[in-house]
Amino acid sequence: MTKFIRFAICFLFAAGMTAYIVGCNVADSKVMLDVAAKPFELLSQYHFFKGTMHDLKPNDRITPYDLNSPLFSDYAHKARFVYMPDGKVTEYQEDKVLQLPVGACLIKNFYYPADFRKPDENKRIMETRLLVHRPDGWEGVEYIWNDEQTDAHLEVAGDIKKVSWIHNDGSKKEADYIIPSKNQCKSCHWLNGAITPIGPKVRNLNKDFTYGDGKNNQLAQWTKIGILKGTSDIKTAAYEVNYNDEHADLNDRARAYLDANCAHCHNPGGPAYTSGLYLNYDMKDMEHIGVCKTPVSAGRGTGNFLVDIVPGDPAHSIMPFRMASTDAGIKMPELGRSMVHQEGVDLITKWIASLPGGPCKPN
Repeated sequence: MTKFIRFAICFLFAAGMTAYIVGCNVADSKVMLDVAAKPFELLSQYHFFKGTMHDLKPNDRITPYDLNSPLFSDYAHKARFVYMPDGKVTEYQEDKVLQLPVGACLIKNFYYPADFRKPDENKRIMETRLLVHRPDGWEGVEYIWNDEQTDAHLEVAGDIKKVSWIHNDGSKKEADYIIPSKNQCKSCHWLNGAITPIGPKVRNLNKDFTYGDGKNNQLAQWTKIGILKGTSDIKTAAYEVNYNDEHADLNDRARAYLDANCAHCHNPGGPAYTSGLYLNYDMKDMEHIGVCKTPVSAGRGTGNFLVDIVPGDPAHSIMPFRMASTDAGIKMPELGRSMVHQEGVDLITKWIASLPGGPCKPN
């Protein structure tokens, strides 16, 4: 095949926005995201990634990031990216989710290494979730990866896929991995009557990340590349601990865990606001956090216990009871997991046991 004919074929396929055909790599063109248009049928059509898409190598204007305390999703690993249109910037906000501009997109990929002890090898990507900031607000868009791991297709109804892996301790684990529907995505990202991102808060972004040119604090990096302005002194910026860090303060770890895994619903503006149980990191009222608080409704979800948290007595507290269940009528969180996060249950159990005993303790 002559060089001219090969170029012509590549050009024709590029015009159709197909990522990889007959050895051509046209995914290295600029990101194709039109927030006024309908979602693409294939993830590859956005050109978020360069080279082989499965490698998740970010294209220009796509910035990888990580969180101090992530949501538990049946032990899935996550590769997060943010796309910011040229010339757009977001303002530093100390205690709220960053207000990313119209045209921005959050890209979250869920994957399982075959062996968690070798996290960079043999990855199976399950899904890619987009949060696209359109002129009329944020929209969640779901893509499910094919078995060949070459692309992901648009899906609104969700799915359930079997997945297995070797865990960190060498044991074999498997799960019915639940890919949420569009409405389920909406229910978790609902705040004060609108869809909103959850993770990119200053306190959760305030950590080091290894980029292609070296390690840097994420807030400093975002400022350096011009997508964040008004950043305060990194040393005094809001910070949320990694709840897996056993050297950190137990109360800080527990509050970070509840913030990451529960507060997207359990906050004054969230879907579970009527419960009065508010688990956002900045909540100071211990009754709202659950201490000696009776639930607003009874039923199987209480386990016949009287209050959400009995200080000093996790065995009689509703919160760890619901966390330790996989029963659809009992478990919390309601969505996003089919397994018990045993490390999370152990953390919250230990935290409740450390709280000073109170008068609500049952006889």
